[in-house]
Amino acid sequence: MSTERKLRAGLIGLGAMGRNHARVLSTLAGVELVAVVDPMGDSTGTLRVPVVPTVTELIALGIDYAVIACPTALHEEVGLELAANGVCALIEKPLAPSIEGARRLVDAFEKAGLVAGVGHIERYNPALQNLRSRLEAGDLGEVFQVVTRRQGPFPHRIADVGVVMDLATHDIDLTSWVTGQSYVSVSAHTVFRSGRPHEDMVAAVGQLADGSMVNHLVNWLSPLKERSTVITGEKGCFVADTLTADLTFYANGAITTEWEALRSFRGVAEGDMIRFAIPKREPLLVEHERFRDAVEGKPSDIVTLRQGLRTVEVASAVLQSAKTKSTVVLPENM
Repeated sequence: MSTERKLRAGLIGLGAMGRNHARVLSTLAGVELVAVVDPMGDSTGTLRVPVVPTVTELIALGIDYAVIACPTALHEEVGLELAANGVCALIEKPLAPSIEGARRLVDAFEKAGLVAGVGHIERYNPALQNLRSRLEAGDLGEVFQVVTRRQGPFPHRIADVGVVMDLATHDIDLTSWVTGQSYVSVSAHTVFRSGRPHEDMVAAVGQLADGSMVNHLVNWLSPLKERSTVITGEKGCFVADTLTADLTFYANGAITTEWEALRSFRGVAEGDMIRFAIPKREPLLVEHERFRDAVEGKPSDIVTLRQGLRTVEVASAVLQSAKTKSTVVLPENM
């Protein structure tokens, strides 16, 4: 039997996402979930670890790292306390509700020399991981456009941010990561329909550093739940459904359409359609495995705090564009 010491982990926040983190941490190889922080306690009584009211009490138990799954408005306060006490952290997205707060977190963890990451879970979706590999291999050729649609009913777990910081940050991060390109400009329009102080819907257009176009449609006003990423390029287009983790490729064909009316309308010839068979592991589990490895000092691909900061910068530019009704040019990537 292995005598290797397990990493001692803590969890901060027992909301909907926090309970998913607790489930994964409870069975994660090489990790012991020591305790959970939530001032309201464990309302279900299902946790098998202590629930303490403060982060200070969690740190006193002796932990190697913590997962921050509390409301976004508290990320900075909690993260800075962990960094000051030498505790590594996996912080749920978005990193912080403001650029300034995100920068303070980056500075704190970098100065302390601690491993820290952001929980942009879509990076670990099997469909998007497979898509990224195919783009890197040149299967699509030059990328022309990235279109994402993320819509569904209002998530009652959210109270402190709008749809841009809560949901659109998924699409901003995955677009940069999948294409390997940073945003250079954005233009957006938001609407307020639920009576809350934050936006409920956003339509955004952007440009990436390589000149490709980006379109994001995000809302929590629809009974239809949709998570779609479509990337079009010179050889066809990929369609990733991140709800089902399916990836499909629609190729430009070499055979022209004989029906004249259709040929003139479609513009390109239809080719083969392929839905790839890919292994489908739970993204949250993969995210935790990667972060565990990083804390152990092993080579691992995690979302860095600087990458999380860039996503907050782009999301803030989206909100600024909607407010000022103008195109916002972003600073060069860090």
